[in-house]
Amino acid sequence: MARPARSRTPDKSPDPVAEVRAIYAELEGRAPHRDCTLRTGCCHFRITGRIPYLTRGEAEVAARGVRASGRRALPEHPDGACPLLHASSGRCMIYADRPFGCRTHFCDPAGGPFARRDVIDLIRRLEAIDARMGGDGGRALPGAVAEALRRL
Repeated sequence: MARPARSRTPDKSPDPVAEVRAIYAELEGRAPHRDCTLRTGCCHFRITGRIPYLTRGEAEVAARGVRASGRRALPEHPDGACPLLHASSGRCMIYADRPFGCRTHFCDPAGGPFARRDVIDLIRRLEAIDARMGGDGGRALPGAVAEALRRL
């Protein structure tokens, strides 16, 4: 006897990667003028003493950007630079998929950082996506992206 066909209800839960990218697009729409012409000063973590922290959704977007650049793992930079900087060109390998912190933390010559009050709603949305994905809050960029690459 033939089994009755199961009705397949499409998964209507939001795609976390699409949601993160929508947040990035919204940020671009409200961004004040900045003059970050690939300065990369803020990408040298050992010098600045600052490392961006990524939610799980952001790490997933960044990891997909790494894969799209033809890489399977993050390179190490002995000088303490961001592992997303290309070793020879010094430019971000995933600029279009760069994390929220990289989009909002600008060095003083580029116009300074965004005021937290101007982006707190977007931060909260990233945190909500993180919670839905089973994340536990922001993690330092190198470890967060490396872990997301292993999950891909």
